[in-house]
Amino acid sequence: MSAPRTDRLVSIDALRGIAVLGILMMNVQGFAMTPMAYDNPTMQIEAGAAGLSVWAFAHTFFAYKFITIFSTLFGAGIVLMAGDGPDKGPHTRRMLWLLAIGAIHAYLFWWGDILVHYALLGLIVVGARRWSVPRLVLTALPLLALGALLWVGGKYMGAAFASPESAAQEAEMMAGLMTGMTEAYQAGFLNHIPWNAGFAVFGQIFSFLMLGPRTAGLMLLGMALYKSGFLSASWGHVRYAILAVIGIGFGYYLCQASTNTLIAGEFEPGALADGNAYMYGGSILMSFGYASAVMLLSKIGLFSLIIKLFAATGRMAFTNYLSQTLIMTVIFVGAPGLGLFGTVERVDQAKLVVMVWAIQLIWSPIWLHFFRFGPLEWVWRSLTYGKAQPLLKGKPAEAA
Repeated sequence: MSAPRTDRLVSIDALRGIAVLGILMMNVQGFAMTPMAYDNPTMQIEAGAAGLSVWAFAHTFFAYKFITIFSTLFGAGIVLMAGDGPDKGPHTRRMLWLLAIGAIHAYLFWWGDILVHYALLGLIVVGARRWSVPRLVLTALPLLALGALLWVGGKYMGAAFASPESAAQEAEMMAGLMTGMTEAYQAGFLNHIPWNAGFAVFGQIFSFLMLGPRTAGLMLLGMALYKSGFLSASWGHVRYAILAVIGIGFGYYLCQASTNTLIAGEFEPGALADGNAYMYGGSILMSFGYASAVMLLSKIGLFSLIIKLFAATGRMAFTNYLSQTLIMTVIFVGAPGLGLFGTVERVDQAKLVVMVWAIQLIWSPIWLHFFRFGPLEWVWRSLTYGKAQPLLKGKPAEAA
């Protein structure tokens, strides 16, 4: 029976760092525009050729990939932090505090929060941390299949009932939502809260019911990948290289098919259903390929410096994720922010993402040169154990 692990695995930290940076390329759309703009670049801000290219690139290489990696790592983190012993006390407190922080984040700042979703599922799947690798995989696969049935099946059901009349009514409703949301977000922070909270409640219920099985399945796969040695970079170079080529290759084929289908179908309900069908499996394959590539690079000394840079960003993933929200809130929500919601085109959104990447890649290693944890990691850890944890380096920390 193993105890919680207290040392760091650079390979996992690096993968987490890449994931927290990667999700911003998709999340920026939710900060800058209405939720309907994720799958449809014609919503709110008309995308010219350059804007459509940015959307297509993000859809093929980023959409659902890095959140998939994050979900997998969250499952691995449960095994790392809780061990396989009978005591779930620290884990339960950890998840309850995550739930509280996530609720504040979701209702006051950004409706697209993932922390509430993870906290609730983390309380459910923790019992699986003691399972064997085969049992974890054999349980994860049906959950992923159920997730496909709910998510993709729901899209096809919506397409089946679509009609010109219903499409016109939906377009009118969406236009009203976009106008109201844009006015509220540009007006100021307090004005945006009711709209944001409403979308957050709807999104949390929808994601738990429709995406919960997929996320839970990915968490179980993460536990299996950690226990098998995949995430600790314990497998051989050739094995990782083969898996990276297969995962990225087949995943790219499916995800590019999703992009092409959506564009060719002009984002009509049938095209959205077909596109999501391609994306569901393609995003999992591509994410696994990305992870395999990171594990391979973490074993090659030539890449040690860049891996350590991403690892520092990953060690502060909680801080970096929430600080992305603060930065985007200042930019896109009105007073005391700039109130640029609904006015920044996709090309400029991508430029903003790259700027935030640079800031977080620079500041994370500098902070960790002096401190043991990121600032919000320290807050979360201190709340979990009911007392302030040592923050400066050189002082012992509470066991995980």
